[in-house]
Amino acid sequence: MFRRDFIKFTSLGAASLFLPPQLIPALNISKVGAFTPLRKNVGFYTDRGGTIGWMVNDEGVVVIDAQFPESAENLIGEIRKQTDQKVNFLINTHHHGDHTGGNIAFKEMTEHVFAHENSKANQMRVAKERGNEEGQLYPDMTFEEEWSNQIGDETITCSYHGRGHTNGDIITHFENANIVHMGDLVFNRRFPYIDKSAGAHIGNWIHILDHTVKRFDEDTIFIFGHSGEGFEITGSIEDVKAFTNYLEQLMLEVEKGIEAGKSLQDLKKEMTVVKGAPQWSGNGIERSLDAAYMELTEGE
Repeated sequence: MFRRDFIKFTSLGAASLFLPPQLIPALNISKVGAFTPLRKNVGFYTDRGGTIGWMVNDEGVVVIDAQFPESAENLIGEIRKQTDQKVNFLINTHHHGDHTGGNIAFKEMTEHVFAHENSKANQMRVAKERGNEEGQLYPDMTFEEEWSNQIGDETITCSYHGRGHTNGDIITHFENANIVHMGDLVFNRRFPYIDKSAGAHIGNWIHILDHTVKRFDEDTIFIFGHSGEGFEITGSIEDVKAFTNYLEQLMLEVEKGIEAGKSLQDLKKEMTVVKGAPQWSGNGIERSLDAAYMELTEGE
């Protein structure tokens, strides 16, 4: 059914203006340019940016996230090998530019761009701040808590559970396939970007992931926004638990440091990994420490 995978690196281009600068070093993913089926007409696509999810069946097409304009065009080319149908819904998991910069490539071929209401507000705010409003295609449909739609034999359900990686992250479930796109609510063995400027909250993020573990099962395939080198962008409920543990251990270690009278700079000098979650390594722990310290000292 899927005739080939291809590899094509693209530049960040103008879309990087819409990406938080702190996240630009975190764009490594485990595969590049791979249009990969998982099961029951649902799969994922990787190129440059946050992992894209897709569904193509006889009744319609759904795409989750759009990366950057160049990689979105690559994805559209792969979809066109399967169907001439328009995209029913382009769903944005949140507002960051490595997930929404490519929206504009779908302008003539999608019926709707869909996101949480906070995600749309964040997209508009950040684009205006960075002078990149002309390069955006904003959601024309939003929701508050839960939304479902039936396309062929597949039911797509999006749900919102409060502040996490940002204040607008959603979870998308392809119910028949039992595949869940987590967006950036899971960084698989990679230090996460925690966007306090857009309402991120680690404490509630942990609650979201706890709820996710209870809601889904061992058969569920999860698609993650990003992964560390050598790790996959798909996984199981055990990978969700592992990332939950990372966030819990992060908060515990930073809280211990604060109680011991250590400053944020002290913690940054001392901590290269989080005890109890050693698989999270490489560059980027400073972002986690900044966010955890702010949350524990300022309550936000």
